[in-house]
Amino acid sequence: MRFAIPIVVLVGLLALLGYGLRLDPRVVPSPLIGKPAPAFDLPNLQGSARVTPLDLRGRPVLVNFFASWCAGCQVEHPVLMQLAHEYGVEIVGMDYKDTQEAAQQWLDRHGLPYRSVIADQQGTAGLDWGVYGVPETFVLGADGRILYKQIGPMTLEAWREHIAPLMTAGRAS
Repeated sequence: MRFAIPIVVLVGLLALLGYGLRLDPRVVPSPLIGKPAPAFDLPNLQGSARVTPLDLRGRPVLVNFFASWCAGCQVEHPVLMQLAHEYGVEIVGMDYKDTQEAAQQWLDRHGLPYRSVIADQQGTAGLDWGVYGVPETFVLGADGRILYKQIGPMTLEAWREHIAPLMTAGRAS
């Protein structure tokens, strides 16, 4: 009987581990889905203007949190370039915990898929948006509500399956 309790606990832990290993780590439910984009008032990358969520309303937009130091951001960048230039997707970059100089050099080297780039040097907006790490991309409807959160690098598969339909539906919101 003494050995039954540890065996039952071990079997239970192994069952939980097995279940956890089948989950997709890119699928993390966001409590912000369906809610307005969190408030922020940050400078653009050049420091010439301030940007707030009100500036993102009126049309569907992707808000992409990225950084020059982020390896996953380099992986997704060609996809963002393709979405912006071939598909005409409006993407706003949120430069996360980065310096203006490093971000500008990175964008000069890799290309600019963003309509505008917002500087979140301290990462405060990222915290408010529930960013776990970069890259992360949010779909905003025309009314400024968050429709979807993509964790990890953007892919054409994620675009086709999840995001493109929301961008179309987001025009009506």
